[in-house]
Amino acid sequence: MSRKIVRLTLDHLDALPEPCRSCLFWELDPVRRARVEDPRREKDAWLSQVLREWGSCGRVALVDSQPVGYLVYAPAAFVPGSASFPTAPVSPDAVLMTTVYVEPRHAGGGLGRMLVQGMARDLIERGGIRAVEAFGDTRGTGRCVAPVDFLSSVGFKTQRAHGVHPRMRMELRSTVTWKDELEAALERLLGAVRPGHKTAPAPTPKATRSGRQAL
Repeated sequence: MSRKIVRLTLDHLDALPEPCRSCLFWELDPVRRARVEDPRREKDAWLSQVLREWGSCGRVALVDSQPVGYLVYAPAAFVPGSASFPTAPVSPDAVLMTTVYVEPRHAGGGLGRMLVQGMARDLIERGGIRAVEAFGDTRGTGRCVAPVDFLSSVGFKTQRAHGVHPRMRMELRSTVTWKDELEAALERLLGAVRPGHKTAPAPTPKATRSGRQAL
């Protein structure tokens, strides 16, 4: 079984599960979100704009060439939905990580951590970006917001505390640290087991009261 992390492109969107494929929780503010008639088309337009104006804004986890997870990140200016959080705004020197998802059958295998590492390496190589921030969910409900336990396990620390949605931050201080992490992950994939702490699984969709699944 082969596993690798690649850049998120428009071609990957149709492989995303619902409701992730048509969810605009982060991409639009609540007023505009309520007026959207074609969520899929709107999500395509959002990704196209970010790719054109800022560059790569996501990573996809492939298992045997099939997408099984993804992660999205962008400057807060492209993510108006983030303004609704009580711990907003995001720090001006940071990029915002919005959504991270891994299919339930692949959860717990380290793919969530690999996605975060892929994002970090991309941002470090670009230069000029000091940190990544994310809004966590202490309840672990997974409704479009990553659980705090997962964020903590992959290197995020609390930047602004809150009972439900703390804002968390991961510093991008050293390329050496992330290089070591990536090399260790590769060795684990090749069967070289190293002792280490257990990583919390990336969030998976859960049913809402309406019966739909949500992150």
